[in-house]
Amino acid sequence: MADPDQTQKSNSSELCEIKEEGDAFHVELHGDLSAKTVGDAWEKAFSALEKSDKKKVLVDAKGVDYCDGSGVAFLFALRMACVKNDKEYAVEGLKEQFQTLFDQFPKDGKLDEDTSKRHSLNFVERIGEGTYMVLKDWRAQIVFIGEMLYATRFVIRHPRKFRWNDTLVIAEKAGINALPIVAMIGFLMGLIMAFQAVAPLKQFGVEIFVVNLVSLAMLRELGPIMTAIMLAGRSGSAFAAEIGTMKVNEEINALVTMGIEPVPFLALPRMLAATCMMPVLTMYANLVGIAGGMLVMLSLGHPWAELYTQLTRSVGLHDVFAGLIKTFVFGTIVASIGVLRGLQTASGATAVGESATRAVVSGIFLIVFTDALFSIVFYVLDI
Repeated sequence: MADPDQTQKSNSSELCEIKEEGDAFHVELHGDLSAKTVGDAWEKAFSALEKSDKKKVLVDAKGVDYCDGSGVAFLFALRMACVKNDKEYAVEGLKEQFQTLFDQFPKDGKLDEDTSKRHSLNFVERIGEGTYMVLKDWRAQIVFIGEMLYATRFVIRHPRKFRWNDTLVIAEKAGINALPIVAMIGFLMGLIMAFQAVAPLKQFGVEIFVVNLVSLAMLRELGPIMTAIMLAGRSGSAFAAEIGTMKVNEEINALVTMGIEPVPFLALPRMLAATCMMPVLTMYANLVGIAGGMLVMLSLGHPWAELYTQLTRSVGLHDVFAGLIKTFVFGTIVASIGVLRGLQTASGATAVGESATRAVVSGIFLIVFTDALFSIVFYVLDI
């Protein structure tokens, strides 16, 4: 019976063959370049490379049938050694799927040292670097909004060229499919506010004003902002993940190669769908939230006629429109941030997840920030 260790050594020797021809140091690789076999090949190649005075290192990988991360690390280590010793380096015949993995490493053979430099920055430099990154991100968002507005103008002029069917599909996913979660959150918000407000207002004998509290809070603030946050977590992240996956798979580059601009083709349908569905979802959340508050008051013995009269007296059309105005802006923010983060997706296994996370965080921050601006404007204008 053959010794497994002896068999592995023989396979390793067959995997890596060293030759010196002319002014070149040749490394011929065969079989599987994996974690199980690359160890001995690594030692053999580097031992021979240290003793060689050739200025060229050529790796013939035509015979490589399989290559995992360890094999790619072996090829990159050879490149680093050649760069360190001022030698030319080339890999020939590596199959396309393995070459794609190998191309993710720097071609100059030097690893990125930004991480080590970042640790050496002092406190003031870190603040400056963070401020620069924030301003750079804001600039990218402003430029992207400009591209969206330009694309919108083109669609207004040429409506038949717009992807209306795709917009309806996206609207169904972002709007109709979100109705159950919006209904549940809206109903619970109205229920919770009513229960929390009944006890303190009952001490003064004005518990009927719970209707005012719930209705105004839902219509002017909680309905729009809670719906926008749910849309950011549900649809904004989905937009970023979808387009981020397309970016990683180089489908965006394929569109550009075919002469198709990504913004009107991918971004505009999502922005239009989110902007149109946001007011609908908000009105639905408002109605369900007010119904939750009414249910609490009915359970406490208040007649429906009294509650309805109090509701119509406390709420006007200006309260409804004050909340609906925000929804158009919130929907645009959610869609634009989600698409932008998707287009900014880098390469790597975790890039899509990071883009989705950034889309949710940035979307929620801008929603709250914009809502604060609306509150200031409404206060100044006495709306």
